[in-house]
Amino acid sequence: MNRFEVSNEIILNHNPDVVWEIISSKNALELFHPYCLKNDVIVYKKKDKLIYLNGLTYIREFSAWKPNNGFELSIGKKRGKKSKIKWKIKTLDIGCEVKISVYPYRSSKIPKYFYPLVNIFIVKPKLRKYLQSVLTGLKFYLDTSIKVKKNQFGKHSWFS
Repeated sequence: MNRFEVSNEIILNHNPDVVWEIISSKNALELFHPYCLKNDVIVYKKKDKLIYLNGLTYIREFSAWKPNNGFELSIGKKRGKKSKIKWKIKTLDIGCEVKISVYPYRSSKIPKYFYPLVNIFIVKPKLRKYLQSVLTGLKFYLDTSIKVKKNQFGKHSWFS
Protein backbone atom coordinates (compact mmCIF):
# COMPACT_ATOMS: atom_id res chain seq x y z
CA MET A 1 0.00 0.00 0.00
CA ASN A 2 1.19 3.48 -0.86
CA ARG A 3 1.36 5.56 2.31
CA PHE A 4 0.06 8.56 0.38
CA GLU A 5 -3.01 6.71 -0.92
CA VAL A 6 -6.34 8.47 -0.46
CA SER A 7 -9.55 6.44 -0.68
CA ASN A 8 -13.24 6.98 -0.22
CA GLU A 9 -16.18 4.66 -0.70
CA ILE A 10 -19.95 4.71 -0.79
CA ILE A 11 -22.63 2.06 -0.33
CA LEU A 12 -25.20 2.06 -3.12
CA ASN A 13 -28.58 0.34 -3.12
CA HIS A 14 -28.11 -0.54 -6.78
CA ASN A 15 -27.19 -3.69 -8.62
CA PRO A 16 -23.42 -3.76 -9.35
CA ASP A 17 -24.17 -4.37 -13.04
CA VAL A 18 -26.17 -1.13 -13.21
CA VAL A 19 -23.39 0.77 -11.44
CA TRP A 20 -20.83 -0.68 -13.85
CA GLU A 21 -22.98 0.27 -16.82
CA ILE A 22 -22.95 3.91 -15.67
CA ILE A 23 -19.30 4.30 -14.63
CA SER A 24 -17.99 2.50 -17.72
CA SER A 25 -20.18 4.30 -20.26
CA LYS A 26 -18.75 6.78 -22.78
CA ASN A 27 -18.56 10.31 -21.36
CA ALA A 28 -19.63 8.86 -17.98
CA LEU A 29 -18.18 11.66 -15.90
CA GLU A 30 -20.53 14.17 -17.52
CA LEU A 31 -23.42 12.38 -15.79
CA PHE A 32 -22.25 12.37 -12.18
CA HIS A 33 -18.97 14.26 -11.69
CA PRO A 34 -19.67 17.68 -10.12
CA TYR A 35 -16.36 19.21 -11.29
CA CYS A 36 -16.43 17.85 -14.86
CA LEU A 37 -17.06 20.31 -17.67
CA LYS A 38 -16.42 17.77 -20.44
CA ASN A 39 -15.37 14.12 -20.67
CA ASP A 40 -14.32 13.28 -24.22
CA VAL A 41 -13.53 9.73 -25.29
CA ILE A 42 -10.30 9.43 -27.26
CA VAL A 43 -10.27 5.61 -27.47
CA TYR A 44 -13.10 3.91 -25.55
CA LYS A 45 -11.81 1.79 -22.61
CA LYS A 46 -8.28 3.07 -23.29
CA LYS A 47 -8.05 6.84 -23.11
CA ASP A 48 -10.20 9.91 -22.53
CA LYS A 49 -9.91 13.59 -21.69
CA LEU A 50 -11.36 15.18 -18.57
CA ILE A 51 -11.82 18.94 -18.65
CA TYR A 52 -12.56 20.36 -15.21
CA LEU A 53 -14.78 23.39 -14.55
CA ASN A 54 -11.71 25.63 -14.15
CA GLY A 55 -10.31 24.54 -17.54
CA LEU A 56 -7.67 22.17 -16.15
CA THR A 57 -7.37 19.35 -18.68
CA TYR A 58 -6.23 15.84 -17.74
CA ILE A 59 -5.76 12.75 -19.85
CA ARG A 60 -6.96 9.47 -18.34
CA GLU A 61 -5.26 6.32 -19.64
CA PHE A 62 -6.84 3.03 -18.57
CA SER A 63 -4.46 0.20 -17.65
CA ALA A 64 -7.02 -2.36 -16.42
CA TRP A 65 -10.67 -2.80 -17.40
CA LYS A 66 -12.53 -5.40 -15.35
CA PRO A 67 -16.23 -5.53 -16.29
CA ASN A 68 -18.52 -5.32 -13.25
CA ASN A 69 -15.47 -5.06 -10.94
CA GLY A 70 -13.81 -1.76 -11.79
CA PHE A 71 -10.88 -0.25 -13.62
CA GLU A 72 -7.48 1.32 -13.10
CA LEU A 73 -6.05 4.35 -14.81
CA SER A 74 -3.40 7.00 -14.71
CA ILE A 75 -4.43 10.66 -14.84
CA GLY A 76 -2.55 13.88 -15.35
CA LYS A 77 -1.62 16.59 -17.77
CA LYS A 78 -0.72 15.38 -21.25
CA ARG A 79 3.03 15.81 -20.69
CA GLY A 80 3.05 15.89 -16.90
CA LYS A 81 3.31 13.56 -13.95
CA LYS A 82 0.48 11.09 -13.50
CA SER A 83 -1.48 9.87 -10.51
CA LYS A 84 -2.85 6.33 -10.35
CA ILE A 85 -6.58 5.80 -9.76
CA LYS A 86 -8.49 2.61 -8.94
CA TRP A 87 -12.27 2.23 -9.10
CA LYS A 88 -13.53 -0.94 -7.41
CA ILE A 89 -17.08 -2.32 -7.21
CA LYS A 90 -17.74 -4.80 -4.40
CA THR A 91 -21.00 -6.75 -4.40
CA LEU A 92 -22.92 -6.68 -1.11
CA ASP A 93 -26.04 -8.53 0.04
CA ILE A 94 -28.09 -5.50 -0.94
CA GLY A 95 -26.44 -3.37 -3.60
CA CYS A 96 -22.74 -2.68 -3.75
CA GLU A 97 -19.85 -0.61 -2.49
CA VAL A 98 -17.92 1.63 -4.86
CA LYS A 99 -14.43 2.60 -3.74
CA ILE A 100 -12.12 5.06 -5.45
CA SER A 101 -8.44 5.08 -4.46
CA VAL A 102 -5.99 7.74 -5.57
CA TYR A 103 -2.23 7.31 -5.50
CA PRO A 104 -1.13 10.89 -6.14
CA TYR A 105 2.13 11.80 -7.78
CA ARG A 106 4.56 13.77 -5.64
CA SER A 107 5.01 17.31 -6.89
CA SER A 108 8.62 18.33 -7.49
CA LYS A 109 7.64 21.82 -6.26
CA ILE A 110 7.48 20.46 -2.69
CA PRO A 111 10.74 19.39 -1.02
CA LYS A 112 10.77 15.66 -0.31
CA TYR A 113 11.11 16.09 3.47
CA PHE A 114 8.05 18.44 3.60
CA TYR A 115 5.84 16.24 1.47
CA PRO A 116 4.49 14.02 4.30
CA LEU A 117 3.19 17.14 6.08
CA VAL A 118 1.79 18.63 2.89
CA ASN A 119 0.14 15.28 2.18
CA ILE A 120 -1.47 15.02 5.63
CA PHE A 121 -2.70 18.61 5.88
CA ILE A 122 -3.44 19.58 2.27
CA VAL A 123 -3.43 16.75 -0.29
CA LYS A 124 -5.40 14.11 1.65
CA PRO A 125 -8.19 16.44 2.85
CA LYS A 126 -8.59 17.99 -0.63
CA LEU A 127 -8.63 14.59 -2.35
CA ARG A 128 -11.07 13.15 0.22
CA LYS A 129 -13.49 16.03 -0.41
CA TYR A 130 -13.08 15.54 -4.15
CA LEU A 131 -13.74 11.78 -3.96
CA GLN A 132 -16.72 12.29 -1.65
CA SER A 133 -18.26 14.72 -4.14
CA VAL A 134 -17.69 12.34 -7.07
CA LEU A 135 -19.19 9.38 -5.17
CA THR A 136 -22.12 11.46 -3.91
CA GLY A 137 -22.67 12.54 -7.52
CA LEU A 138 -22.71 8.91 -8.63
CA LYS A 139 -25.29 8.04 -5.96
CA PHE A 140 -27.40 11.08 -6.87
CA TYR A 141 -27.39 10.14 -10.55
CA LEU A 142 -28.20 6.47 -9.88
CA ASP A 143 -31.03 7.42 -7.49
CA THR A 144 -32.61 10.11 -9.69
CA SER A 145 -31.37 9.66 -13.31
CA ILE A 146 -30.71 13.42 -13.24
CA LYS A 147 -27.31 14.73 -14.29
CA VAL A 148 -25.37 16.29 -11.45
CA LYS A 149 -25.06 20.08 -11.60
CA LYS A 150 -21.70 21.82 -11.64
CA ASN A 151 -20.36 22.18 -8.07
CA GLN A 152 -23.58 20.56 -6.78
CA PHE A 153 -21.92 19.47 -3.53
CA GLY A 154 -19.74 22.55 -3.08
CA LYS A 155 -16.83 24.09 -4.92
CA HIS A 156 -13.32 22.63 -4.92
CA SER A 157 -10.29 24.93 -4.98
CA TRP A 158 -8.36 22.64 -7.36
CA PHE A 159 -11.09 21.91 -9.92
CA SER A 160 -13.98 24.44 -9.78
